[in-house]
Amino acid sequence: MTDHQLIRLQHGDNYDPHTFLGLHTGQNGRKVVRLWRPGAENIHLEVFGEMVTGYKIDYGLFEYTVPEHTSFKDYRIFHQNGMLAHDPYAFLPTVGELDLYLFAKGVHYNLHKVMGGRLDIQDGIQGVKFVVWAPGARRVSVVGDFNHWDGRINPMRCLGASGVWELFIPGLKEGEKYKFEIKSQSHQILLKADPYAYSSELRPATASVVADVERFQWEDQEWIQKRLQNKAKPKPLNIYEVHLGSWKKRHNSFLNYREIAIELVAYCQDMGFTHVELLPIQEHPLDESWGYQVSGFFAVTSRFGKPEDFQWFVNHLHKNNIGVILDWVPGHFPTDDFSLGRFDGTALYEHEDPRKGYHPHWHTHIFNFGRFEVSNFLIANALFWFEQMHVDGLRVDAVASMLYLDYGREHGQWIPNQYGTNENLDAIEFLKHLNSIVHDHVPGILMIAEESTSFARITHPVKDGGVGFDLKWNMGWMNDTLRYFSTDMLFRHYHHNDLTFGLLYAFSEKFILVLSHDEVVHGKNSLMGKMPGDVWQKFANMRLLYSYMMCQPGKKLIFMGAELGQWNEWSAKGEVEWPLLSFIPHQEIQRLVRELNHFYLAHSALWERDFHYTGFEWVDFADAKNSVIAYLRKGDHGTLLCVHNFTPMYHHEYNFWLKNIASVQEVFNSDAERYGGTGKLNTNPYVICNSDGHSVGLKIQIAPLATMVFKVTFW
Repeated sequence: MTDHQLIRLQHGDNYDPHTFLGLHTGQNGRKVVRLWRPGAENIHLEVFGEMVTGYKIDYGLFEYTVPEHTSFKDYRIFHQNGMLAHDPYAFLPTVGELDLYLFAKGVHYNLHKVMGGRLDIQDGIQGVKFVVWAPGARRVSVVGDFNHWDGRINPMRCLGASGVWELFIPGLKEGEKYKFEIKSQSHQILLKADPYAYSSELRPATASVVADVERFQWEDQEWIQKRLQNKAKPKPLNIYEVHLGSWKKRHNSFLNYREIAIELVAYCQDMGFTHVELLPIQEHPLDESWGYQVSGFFAVTSRFGKPEDFQWFVNHLHKNNIGVILDWVPGHFPTDDFSLGRFDGTALYEHEDPRKGYHPHWHTHIFNFGRFEVSNFLIANALFWFEQMHVDGLRVDAVASMLYLDYGREHGQWIPNQYGTNENLDAIEFLKHLNSIVHDHVPGILMIAEESTSFARITHPVKDGGVGFDLKWNMGWMNDTLRYFSTDMLFRHYHHNDLTFGLLYAFSEKFILVLSHDEVVHGKNSLMGKMPGDVWQKFANMRLLYSYMMCQPGKKLIFMGAELGQWNEWSAKGEVEWPLLSFIPHQEIQRLVRELNHFYLAHSALWERDFHYTGFEWVDFADAKNSVIAYLRKGDHGTLLCVHNFTPMYHHEYNFWLKNIASVQEVFNSDAERYGGTGKLNTNPYVICNSDGHSVGLKIQIAPLATMVFKVTFW
């Protein structure tokens, strides 16, 4: 060992401590164990089962001469906390050259098994391997309770030019808390949580926690197989969007993943939802962010339990035929000191230039999608949730903010791409790469874009020039519809276009119609609060809104609490207003949603051709004066006529011109008394015939503020 190496070690600048710490051949061919214990006056170790004392060479450096036949398994050392285990500096690297090569190219799709703090066995010895990417660091150390959080004790080695640092520490077990202490090129000491950690401490603490996600015994093989077999078949999709922290509480505290799973399954089965979509459950420091400022991309939040508990949650839902979709946030990350921001003292995961690397709306960092290691981090993260946690889909948050360089920025605050336009070419390429890989590795899953612009071909295959998503939130439909429903009913005839415009683009993408959490917060009012009129009219408008959405082309999503007709905005610190169900009008609106959901599942005409114009045909869209529209929803096994009246006017006789009707039957009416309506039902619709006896139309009564659905057969 040279003086230069010792000085670098003592100053915390050594990038390869394994070359002189551990078991080595010393001067005169002697075999020595060399230990680094800064601050210690003497040290003890166990050699061939006997406790011995090391010899102090210099400040912090100790040696002990061992027999020539000694191997690394023949001696053990003491950690700072008194644990006796094998020497961390006696092991070969735990990361192979192929791993480093694939990571540098951005194509290591099992990256989560290589990086991070992972339970491991090296040469038959159990412990934890720590691997982290920090190419700008002078030194990286593992710190935790086992070394009293002293960054001098366990420096890691840097594996060549990869920027990857590695250390295997024998004896450590599941549940160990740790972080990485990083010394930057400017000698700044940073204390960072593990970007690849499977678990974290409960906020406000921020240490990473060693966890095992491999041992869970899955019992959802039947669900997974069915998902694969049906991936190309038309299917209903009726999603219940849930924030786990405020869906339901007990004694004003959180339920855990397992408790929530049991109650959610019972509720979704009763209500007729096919999937739950969870607001982000990746670890995040701030409750008020609702999970959208993620600090631990591979860790389920410890608010509700451990990774194994979340696996139980998914497994239980699958066993009961409920799918699980996660909100996923690859567009940005928070600026907290312990998180990804300036991870090694440099702009590592983000862009250096704030015009590309900082989000002015959310005061967060933006991922550098053009850096291979960063895109690999995100793609491997998506695969982790699909493969390790068995989720069925990812709803990708804020895709528009990724697609455009000028998103949320004024003139002069953004940098055009190489062609002088505002598209973020790196982000577009990343999304195409992401969607291609996850569909190839896990066929049958869903990738859903929350994308609010008219960017073309979001849900078209990558091979056809698209971005490769399976579905896209229809933000235009949501905005038009809620604006229309918020309008006083007396003036709705001036806004008839809001009901019809969406059909001009309804089949350009594969859409989900959403009434999401974003529409019931920040002063936007609850859905019920948006409705005009007296109390009866408000409830009638809510019945009309839900039934109108269910009849329109596109998959469905509503946010929790909307099915009860909540009066108040959603609060992440509260819970769904379940006590409202003690009042009859709220029981009736929940009954409508429940029966409407099951009606949707049972009638394939409402979902079989959601993405093709042959599944929809206008009957009448021109009656702006009465604010009435009618259209057909067509499937392979039947046709439904959907009629909507958007005013409180009752029409005793209303004619639609529709040829060749063989039979007609009303199968749903939101004005039924069981839902709180007036009971204006069509028990015997009248088919209008011409003088030759041929059917040319239909005469019905139209209930106020209501949806009427008829099963129609044609000659």
